[in-house]
Parts: sequence; C-alpha cells; structure tokens
Amino acid sequence: MAEFPISEVRAAFPALQDDFVFFDNAAGAQSPQTVLNAVANHLLHRNVQRGGRYKKSQEVDEAIAQARTSVALLVNARHSDEISFGMNATSFMRLVSIAIGQSLGDHRENDRREIIVTDLDHEANIAVWLALEREGAKIVWWNFRDDGRLHLEDLEKLLSPRTRIVACTLASNAIGSILNVAEVSKRAHAAGAEVFIDAVHYGPHGTIDVQAFDCDYLVCSGYKMFSPHMGFLWGRLETLNALPTFREDFVPDTTPSKLEVGTYVYENVAGMDAAVRYLEDLGRKINPAATSRRAALVASTEAIKCYEAQLSGAMLDALASAKATVYGITTKDQIAHRTPTFGFNLPGISPAKVTEELAKRNIGVRDGHMYSPRLMKRLGLAKESGEVRASLVHYNTVEDVRRFGSALAEMTSH
Repeated sequence: MAEFPISEVRAAFPALQDDFVFFDNAAGAQSPQTVLNAVANHLLHRNVQRGGRYKKSQEVDEAIAQARTSVALLVNARHSDEISFGMNATSFMRLVSIAIGQSLGDHRENDRREIIVTDLDHEANIAVWLALEREGAKIVWWNFRDDGRLHLEDLEKLLSPRTRIVACTLASNAIGSILNVAEVSKRAHAAGAEVFIDAVHYGPHGTIDVQAFDCDYLVCSGYKMFSPHMGFLWGRLETLNALPTFREDFVPDTTPSKLEVGTYVYENVAGMDAAVRYLEDLGRKINPAATSRRAALVASTEAIKCYEAQLSGAMLDALASAKATVYGITTKDQIAHRTPTFGFNLPGISPAKVTEELAKRNIGVRDGHMYSPRLMKRLGLAKESGEVRASLVHYNTVEDVRRFGSALAEMTSH
C-alpha cells in the first residue's frame, strides 16, 4: 500500500492553490479540476433536456445512467436503480418522511407509530420526522451521552413493537462522532422497524457500504463529497417501489423515476460522477492491486480514513495547547470513532470572535449552532452563539493544522 499522496491530492484541487486554509469542509468541500471539467463539458456540449430523440439529449440520458452506476458503486448498492438524484439530502428526507407518514398504522398486526430520532443529528433529520406528529406519529428520543456518542444499549430500551423507523446520523456534523449503524440496523430490524441513515457528514470521511450497514434508506449530499451542489438517496429497491410518493401520471411508479420529482441539475450530477471517478483514481494510486471500480473506491476511502486520523490527532494537540473546550471525543485512543470535525470554544473568546480572528489569518472555520440546536442545548451552549467548528478533509495537511494551532496560540496569549 502506497503512502497517502497528499501533494498529488492538493494539486488536483484548483481552490487550494492560494494561501487560504479551508477548514469549513463540513459546509461543503472543494472540487477537483476533473469535476469542474465534467460540469463545464456538460454545459458546453449537452445542456439540453432528457428524453429527446436527438443525440445531445440521448447523451444526457447516458450521462445520468453513468452517474447512477458510479454512485451505486460508491455506496455498494445492489442495483443502480436504488439511486435517486435530486437537489439535496433534505428534500429526500422530506420525501421519505411524507411517504412514511402516509403509511403509519398500515401494519394491521401492529400499530407502528413510533419514530426514533436523536439529538446528535442535524435538524433536517429531526424536523422532517417531527412534522409527522400531525399524522399521528409519536416521536421517541434517543439521546447522546456526555461522551458525545449515541450508545446502542440506550437504543435497545427504546425499540418496541410500535417502532416504525429509526432515523439517525452516521456521523455528527457538529462534533464528528461516528455511529455504528450496522448495529443500529441489527437491533431495529429485530424489532421489525426500518432504519433511515443521514450519511451527509460522513460521506467524505470513510467507506459507505449500504449492504454492510443493512439499513433501509440512506441520503448523501454530493457537494460534501467534492462534487457541485446535489443530493442523492439510496434505498432498497423493493422498499422504494412500495413507497407512496407524489408523481405525475406519466411517470412510472418505480424507482428511480418515482423519486426524481421535476428537473434537477444534470451538470451537477455529471460532476458527481466525476467526483466518484476522482476517488477511484486516488484508490488506484494508493493500491494498484485494486482492479475493480468498487475495490478502488474502498482503497481510497480507507486510506482517507487513516490519513484523516493523523489530522485528528494533530488537531487534538493544537486544541489542547490552546486550552480549548472540545465537544465529543477528545482522546486519541478513540479517534476511530470520530471524523476530523471539531466543535470547540476558547476560554473567554466568543465563537464569532474566534472565526473573525482566524479569517484575518486566511483560515476559514465556522461558528454557530451548525443546524444542530438541540445538540448545542445539550452541550450547554446558546443557540445564537454555539461553537466554533473546524472541519477537515483529506486534502488538508498537518501543516494546515500547525498554522491553525499557531493562530489559536496568538489569540489566547493576550
């Protein structure tokens, strides 16, 4: 296995060629040149609607089919038709939640109206389920513990014959904690419930394998994974085909057509295809023995996870030196259970002031509630001010972290 080729990685991203340290990747990552080329090529040569009999329109159909195959390989779907494209992950969350709401109480042997949600999640994966209370749903809360993690034994106590679905994150966008979703699925399915996974934050940080996760639905945002703005949904073929959804009469009642409501941004889907191929190419550089597309993707994502663990270790050191309060996992022996996303605060300095001072030094981080106000409340933080979040991905470097640490040291030395 080759050493992680960080210089080659950085050279692939035009946005990284200036003096700016980009630590706001959880809000959206940068794109490699190959992705930018794919988007431009689509707009230049096939910026037309699908379904026509002429060549350019047919090329759009082919490009969408190609992207669907690529994303299916990325998540290890059983069939490419299990992948649906759209504007963002939130719209798919709402689409699935509405369908679930319409089917509440349909199980004649059991009245399954309980929906388990967590306070570790992005609000998008909470609000769409809370909206079902008007349909008769009962919301059951799975709370994270003081270590910033969701514990499976706590879920066990909440599952019952009334549980319809467990909606949870694969990794927290605010504090980085990773959840063992395969074990969630095992327990939920034993209780006769389904599992909905928000993989938006986890997407760029490790291997996604819906077959190993054994979940029923999973959503991702491509723009967190080096593509332009778009989202996608994976679901079991038979499960998606059984969902009651809005569609026009001429649209087939089968996936993916029934879930791709209206026209989405085709050039961004072409960009998502290129983003997957970027990861494949990286995987082949790291492990030339990875001959299949899926094997190359796994080689890439596993190498990214290992490299990012080094970044996480360096970040913990930098934050400890600045006497920062770090939320969630703070010990190096637990780094495997977090992404390199750090929610923190500095003593005596407001989150907004920290981000402003870092911005003056050409370091981009974010402050606020991170769309997770319930999580902030649990941490004892005001929704208005929240935390500072520094979020790294595989194109960041230990040198970036040193520069970040030096900036924090300057701020806290006064």
